[in-house]
Amino acid sequence: MLQIRPNCECCDTDLPPASADAMICSFECTFCRACADERLHGRCPNCGGGLVARPIRPEALLAKYPASTERILKPEKCGAA
Repeated sequence: MLQIRPNCECCDTDLPPASADAMICSFECTFCRACADERLHGRCPNCGGGLVARPIRPEALLAKYPASTERILKPEKCGAA
């Protein structure tokens, strides 16, 4: 099950569970769409894998399967702003 991390690893923008702007790699590194497109050019800076839209967990299941609250921030891996 996806962790659904709460923020962009580059700019720390909040990415709530229903965000259409959340992008992930196969290891669930999480980025906002702006950083994924403009800074990372569609590639994860951690593993080199492609970034795709994060699926949205149905709201009715969030109580039983909550999103992660752990914030991960690695702006140094994201290149120049």
